[in-house]
Amino acid sequence: MTVRRRLGAGLVAAALFTPGLAACNAAAPGGAASPTASATATASATATATGSASPGSGDAKQALLASTAAIRDGNFRFTMTGAGSTAEGQVHEPSQSARMKVSIGDASSDLSMTLDVIHSRPDSWVKVDLGGRAAQSVPGQEALNLGKYQHLDQTRIKGNRNLGFDFDRLDPAGSEVLTQGVTEVRRTGEGGYAGTIDVSKAAEAGSLDATMITALGSQAKSVPFTARVDAQGRLSELVIQVPAAGQQKAQDVRITYSDYGNATAAQKPAPDQVVEAPAELYNLFN
Repeated sequence: MTVRRRLGAGLVAAALFTPGLAACNAAAPGGAASPTASATATASATATATGSASPGSGDAKQALLASTAAIRDGNFRFTMTGAGSTAEGQVHEPSQSARMKVSIGDASSDLSMTLDVIHSRPDSWVKVDLGGRAAQSVPGQEALNLGKYQHLDQTRIKGNRNLGFDFDRLDPAGSEVLTQGVTEVRRTGEGGYAGTIDVSKAAEAGSLDATMITALGSQAKSVPFTARVDAQGRLSELVIQVPAAGQQKAQDVRITYSDYGNATAAQKPAPDQVVEAPAELYNLFN
């Protein structure tokens, strides 16, 4: 296995869809298809094919599109789960800060990784912890100062989705981009929606890896999803039911949002826990 290749995808997408990690961690919990994913996907695809969308599906799509507007205010908490990996964090635009914690794999994996990324404009830090039998094979791992926060040079991470954060694009999951790709949607009860999304142009969303989208082929045009909104009509959950493709098993990718308007500023790491990031860290994520 090529460790650098497995770690070198976008940070969020790496957590959910890095193909090498998925293959290496096949025995990890969550790596297999969700028990209901195939059945749900089949039911949704059948509904789409038979034209069973409700007459008000246009209104349903507009409501779903509108549900992402509050995300643009940049004050929320979020989670993402899929393929046995998790990401959680907060965005607090008023303080120009954000934090994301990512876990990839577990103790049974050949390689596991946890990342704690903190942004407080104009600075960024990342703490990397590696585990598993292949940890010693990670290029430059002996220079990574594992357990310390690495202070990042902004000129070296500009445009880098692994380590950077764009305060002009505040949603790490890109749910607005995803909902714009909705091809069919129907209401499923109070605050509930279901339908299909064309994810073929959604790589920029951040939560779906481009290689996974390519592997889906024509299936990418009609991927089943469910969604929920809160009492104020704001998106609270989006579940994309990704079908099997290539070496990637069928799985659910779950994105949640909470604490709209009530998130807090990300706390900077203590000075005695910070070192300057070495070249090996940038090499690992480029």
